[in-house]
Amino acid sequence: MPYTKHRRLVTSAVAVALGATALVACGSSEEEGGARSGPVSLTYWAWAPGMDKVVDLWNKGPGKKEQITVTVKKQASGDTLVTKILTAHKAGEAPDLVQAEYQAIPTLVSNDALADIAGEVDDVKGRFADGVWQQTTLGTDAVYAVPQDIGPMMFYYREDLFEEYGLKVPTTWDEFAETARQLKKKAPDKDLTTFSANDSGLFAGLAQQAGAKWWTVQGEKWKVGIDDDATRKVAEFWGGLVEEGVIDNQPMYTPAWNKALNTGKQIAWVSAVWAPGTLTTAAPDTKGKWAMAPLPQWSKSENRTGSWGGSSTGVTTDSEHKEAAAKFAAWLNTDRDALNALAKESGIYPASSSAQLSGAFTNPPEYFSNQPDFYTKAAEIAKTTAPAAWGPNVNVAYTSFKDAFGAAAKNRSDFAAALDTMQDDTVADLEKQGFEVAR
Repeated sequence: MPYTKHRRLVTSAVAVALGATALVACGSSEEEGGARSGPVSLTYWAWAPGMDKVVDLWNKGPGKKEQITVTVKKQASGDTLVTKILTAHKAGEAPDLVQAEYQAIPTLVSNDALADIAGEVDDVKGRFADGVWQQTTLGTDAVYAVPQDIGPMMFYYREDLFEEYGLKVPTTWDEFAETARQLKKKAPDKDLTTFSANDSGLFAGLAQQAGAKWWTVQGEKWKVGIDDDATRKVAEFWGGLVEEGVIDNQPMYTPAWNKALNTGKQIAWVSAVWAPGTLTTAAPDTKGKWAMAPLPQWSKSENRTGSWGGSSTGVTTDSEHKEAAAKFAAWLNTDRDALNALAKESGIYPASSSAQLSGAFTNPPEYFSNQPDFYTKAAEIAKTTAPAAWGPNVNVAYTSFKDAFGAAAKNRSDFAAALDTMQDDTVADLEKQGFEVAR
């Protein structure tokens, strides 16, 4: 099968296409049905801090018993790691295991870099919320990774200032908009929050909550739906608030943004479960003054959230020990001791539902000591994670978002036009790469 044809089939057809070619290419004794004999050494590329300490638990425990040793090679994250994996794979020298962000999985699969490990890990599927597990399957029976950590989205607000200004915690986005207007009337120098164009993941998560499916497959063609009705609704909502002037239009993670949070100039933040760590650094003087609530919904009958961040553990097609690697990946992301160590050493919020109320998550984050039920609420919210639909050129879509929405936010201009640009750029890139795109 020609390479350009092979790489197009990333969902239902990929299970057949990769099954027919990748197994021949790997040629390990495990895949050919032979029993593994003797010790096995695996290499794991990961960026999470302290991962070597977590892996030591495996090497001294289950790994020692199974004669499977794992060595961690610390890497950069994001697109840098994806590029390095693909470069290594082209030379047939990719590691056995990789830490892969969910949005990177289609890119790795479309380049035949990740193996289908369904047969080895299907028995742990029930440990994860459906919307989380789905991100590792690309909508097929194939499984390309085991979920590791997730970033369910939530609403954070200054509890003391909401009380001071007589504001109610919004449960719908309409109420959110009205809350922004009420605050601006009562305190013109303050903003409920900001629309930031420097983090594409935030916008993607908001679209995901609204029901967006940015990449889907029709037969053997990719369908790009970044400009679908759900995403357009999100874009027009936030664009309207920016144009109206009832929220700020400045980017996050800047000294000015930190100061706005720390001084109470901005009194709320749409973020994810990892927000306490960011607030600890950005707004140290407001510790104990914030509270967390579920993300506002588009209608009172809905109850779902989006994801902002998260990663998984995948097994590469270059690995000669797929079964052993998959066994480690399952242990790493479902074993109680491993997950407690990941929380302690790497600071992750586990994808495994059973781990979200145990170990490090029995007490609230120190920054939120005023909210004892923080992780109880977080676990309930995580269960409502909506499915995401990623494609093979997320990086292009994200870059286009930063450029187009960055300009629109700065100029308080049409967000719908920025969305059209994002759609067009993503489609053009897919076609340039040789993918067939459904119109």
